[in-house]
Formats: sequence, structure tokens, C-alpha cells
Amino acid sequence: MTYLAHTAHAQLSALWLGCVGWMLTAVALGLIQWRVWQVSDREVISSGVAWVGVWRACFNSHTLVSPGFRVMHCRYISLTEAFTPPEIVAGQVLMLLSLLVGLCGNAGGVYALRNVYFGMEKNFQIRLAFFTTGALCLSAAVMSLIPLLWNLSSVVTNQTIKFPPEFKMPKAPDSQHVGCGIGVGMVGSVLMVVSGIMFCMYRLPVRSRHLDGSLPAQSVTDSRGALTSTGGKENPAFESHEHL
Repeated sequence: MTYLAHTAHAQLSALWLGCVGWMLTAVALGLIQWRVWQVSDREVISSGVAWVGVWRACFNSHTLVSPGFRVMHCRYISLTEAFTPPEIVAGQVLMLLSLLVGLCGNAGGVYALRNVYFGMEKNFQIRLAFFTTGALCLSAAVMSLIPLLWNLSSVVTNQTIKFPPEFKMPKAPDSQHVGCGIGVGMVGSVLMVVSGIMFCMYRLPVRSRHLDGSLPAQSVTDSRGALTSTGGKENPAFESHEHL
């Protein structure tokens, strides 16, 4: 059985980074602080701050209250609504796909590391498993980066959203800035990129060791044309008999 556990220390760290990045992506998807709007009219928006996320638009109000949100008023942003901007539609679709692909990538990393640590004779399958895992992690990172960077660009260029009247949102904010949701998602995507690269960089050793630490025997031909074996552990008892 080939000993390969010492070759996958970096990939074990990559699995940890991939899991953390996947969780941060999931957290970012649920946060409402993707866009932070500052408004001067506080008749409805009591705090003067409104948050626009991928799924909801919310603000604190003492006059409007959503059930289950105490003093916060929230309205859900539907994928099929005409007012929903394309960057938010991309966020709803691609972020969910990123979570699914990233989950498959982390599962593939667990499978590949299992083959390494428990031993497997077919080394090509181990290499293929690590490469597939890396490709899945990189794909998940790209899927999440597209809506994150798109929404970031919308905030930087001060683009607004024409919410319907039931949202009680202003037609345009006085100013807006990037919220923590985009920041958390960016960190998660970067970790997924690093994880995917580390998985793809896995290389099998040139000469593998057996579980007992010995090198595999190799057959060579001596000067008389006979086959001899090289490698492995030397036997001290055999050497002592030769000197008698």
C-alpha cells in the first residue's frame, strides 16, 4: 500500500479554507446590508438608513413594522418582479448555484483526502479527485464574484432601484455605500479561490514510500545480466552472515 499522507498537508489546509469560504458565502447571501442607503426624510425611515440585500429591502421605522421584525420594516424582493435590477437577479441565482457547487467541491475534497490518508493504489484517481475538487471550488468562487462585483459597481456608480410604493423606499438615496454583505461575500470568494488553486496544485511524489517507511523495490540488471532488486530496507542480520 502506497504511503501518501505526507503529500496532502496543503490540501488539508485547502479543505479548511474552502469550508470557511463556503460558510461566508452563505452568510453573505442572507445579509441585507449589501447596499446601505442614507436618506434625509425620516418620516417613515426613522433611522435615516435603509438596507438593500439580495432578498429583502429593510429599514427601521416606528410607524411601519413587519411581523417578526419588531421595529424593522422589510419587503421581499422577488426574482420575477419588473423593478428587480439585473444585478440582484444575478445575485439570487448565482449565489445559490455557488453554494451548491461549493458544497460539491468540499465534499470532493473530503473524498480525495480520504483516499490519500487511507491509502489507494490507483494514484491517477487521487490526482483527478483533487483537480476536480479544485475546479469546483474555483467555479463556485467565480459564480459568487460575478454578482458581488456587479452590485459593488452599482453602488460605486450610485445607481438606484425603482421600488414599488408598498416598499416605502425613497426613489433615490441621498448617498449610498457598500455594506458588509458584499465584504463578507468577497472574503468568502477569495478563500474559495485560494482553496481551489491549492487543490489543483496537488502533485504525486516521484517515489512513494510504503506504510512501513521503506522504499518500493526496483528491478535492475547487473553486469552478468541477472535481475537484482534495489530499494527497501537493508537486513543487518543478512549482512552479518556475509562477513562470517
